[in-house]
Amino acid sequence: MSEHQPEVLGGSSRIDELPQARQTQAEPYAPHETPSAPSEHHVNLLKILPGLAISAFFLWWTFRGFKLAALESIRLVAPLWIIGLLAGTCMSYGLRSYRWWLMMRSAGSKFSTCFRVLMTSLAANNILPLRIGDLMRIFTYAPDLNASPSVILSTVILEKLLDVFTLVVLLVVTVHTGRGLPPKTRILVKILLLLSGAGLMVMIVGSRALVRPIKAIFAKLPPSLAKLHKIEHWLLLALDAIRQIGMLGMVWLFVQSLVIWLSESFLYFSAMQMIGIRTELGTRLDWGAPLQAVSLANFAFLVPSAPGGIGPFEWACKGALMIHGVAPSSALLFGLLIHFWLLVSITGVGGGLFLAHRLHRARRKPLLEEIETLPVEMP
Repeated sequence: MSEHQPEVLGGSSRIDELPQARQTQAEPYAPHETPSAPSEHHVNLLKILPGLAISAFFLWWTFRGFKLAALESIRLVAPLWIIGLLAGTCMSYGLRSYRWWLMMRSAGSKFSTCFRVLMTSLAANNILPLRIGDLMRIFTYAPDLNASPSVILSTVILEKLLDVFTLVVLLVVTVHTGRGLPPKTRILVKILLLLSGAGLMVMIVGSRALVRPIKAIFAKLPPSLAKLHKIEHWLLLALDAIRQIGMLGMVWLFVQSLVIWLSESFLYFSAMQMIGIRTELGTRLDWGAPLQAVSLANFAFLVPSAPGGIGPFEWACKGALMIHGVAPSSALLFGLLIHFWLLVSITGVGGGLFLAHRLHRARRKPLLEEIETLPVEMP
């Protein structure tokens, strides 16, 4: 990477409105009402049940015809590939943090903070429903990142578009490997490529052109809808953050995204070599197998399900490997093992960083300062 590229990504202008994000911290204390607790618990349970039902369906569908005797086929045959598994994991998530830090440089965010917040949000996505981790990254940790929620939201959207676009590119490159992707999947891949590419172009090229139309639309609103101007403020901040990245910065972010997903593909490839995954004929897998497994398994997260994508992930991973001639039972076991590794490693690191940060803040913050932040009227 050349010396001038981070400057393109960071931008030279600071957003004056960023300190306003901290104003949301001073909300009045609202005592918890005991009578509403059962109803709130009931509502939260209803939100979780559909995802659990979807995961249960995918698990049932994936495990159809599975026999426990197939467990004997999975064993550690090449322990040295554990190094590749660890290296691929570290590279993938370290580079994700670096890419997000490049997006957040205009706000003055530190790399260590971006790494902690990103890993904490990924861990939360694995254990909490409705991808709460992404919302935590946008709202809860905005003061830590020295940015407004709208700026963080723009980076999260851009991050998702880059990931979708890169994963689709990997599928397009590997479309004819193995037995080839099914015709319906090829059509879906082309649609995703067009949508994600169009979304990226709108965010890059249209970030400057959209400012005037947005101002004109909100200027025509009646005085009774004055509160909607806060939405205008958020949109303009988000467009400004994207505009500061620039075209060269966006190209560099795409390169980063490509390296990220190739690193994760190496993670999958190392796991395949470690446990000796082969085709039903006993031959080695072709080069497209780990790339397609990564792409399809991560697209499975788009299916609303239980936290961590349990069910759809295994189903997609099994289908990807079967395209390349792997027996259904071996493909399923590989999906279970790689998903278990990702859940344990990401949740462990993210949860550890969360707890370490909480303990660090508790040690540094004096008791008197804690008391000063309490509400004036105690319940």
